[in-house]
Amino acid sequence: MKFTIYQESRTGKRANNEDRLAHCYSRDSLLLVVADGMGGHYYGEVAAQIAVQTVTEAFQREVRTRIRDPFLFLQKGMLNAHRGILDFAGKHRLADSPRTTCVACIVQNNIAYWAHSGDSRLYLLRKGRVLAQTKDHSRVRLLLEQGVISEDEAHDHPDRNKIYGCLGGQQTPEIEFSHKTTLEAEDVLVLCTDGVWSGLPGPILAASLKTGNLMRTVPLLLGQAETRGGPQADNLSMIAVRWQDSYVDESSGSSSLISTKSMSRDTVTTRMAGFGRNPGQKTELSEEEIELAIEEIRSTIQKYSK
Repeated sequence: MKFTIYQESRTGKRANNEDRLAHCYSRDSLLLVVADGMGGHYYGEVAAQIAVQTVTEAFQREVRTRIRDPFLFLQKGMLNAHRGILDFAGKHRLADSPRTTCVACIVQNNIAYWAHSGDSRLYLLRKGRVLAQTKDHSRVRLLLEQGVISEDEAHDHPDRNKIYGCLGGQQTPEIEFSHKTTLEAEDVLVLCTDGVWSGLPGPILAASLKTGNLMRTVPLLLGQAETRGGPQADNLSMIAVRWQDSYVDESSGSSSLISTKSMSRDTVTTRMAGFGRNPGQKTELSEEEIELAIEEIRSTIQKYSK
């Protein structure tokens, strides 16, 4: 596999960053995952961390260069994360379980498989256009499909933050799957939270990411989204991947190109910020509370790692 990838998460104008994101890759398989937590105190952060960490650790255990059944893997990972969040809520006797959106994608053999629950999105961009995108599990999306409101009305609709699909909560999550989608050279996959897409419509993302260095373009886009979000700008998180089918010499300026050809079969590379340890992420927790949360997340995930 050959690809360039960049991920970044920002707090925006909120007190804490409840978004989490990560990517992992073996020689022949790539995993991308983004979650947007919801809940009081630090519980939204915990829900998102459980979701991302559950899926990435399952990938590390199971990949063996490739995932045998990507859709089954994504379903199992999200449902295990859902159960883990409920366990956490029960252990802490919370009146209401924290929740998180989740969107995840696996790419192998030049084919992308993705799944989502909630309103964090995946876009597949090709030649400056949106080829595919996930459908939000939200009240506003239903109103749009029913013709009750327009696109312009949706942007400022009072129900724009109401979602009916998520991990956590009392109902089994609605998880929606893509079709198997073949990637072409220069295709771009974008996974992002609503803090990004609410200020940057798909066509803007597609045009901006058509060419150029992801490591320069993505931070600029996040800055634009934060500015458009105004004084109440939400957390903003994005992973962008430009798929390649030929090697690029590092002297050409694409020094961020990743080639997995020389990786051994039993190697997995992961990039995920630890809970509460992102230098750019605000947190109201003390060091003691962070350590306790890390241990509780670890024990919760281990329960569903068999």
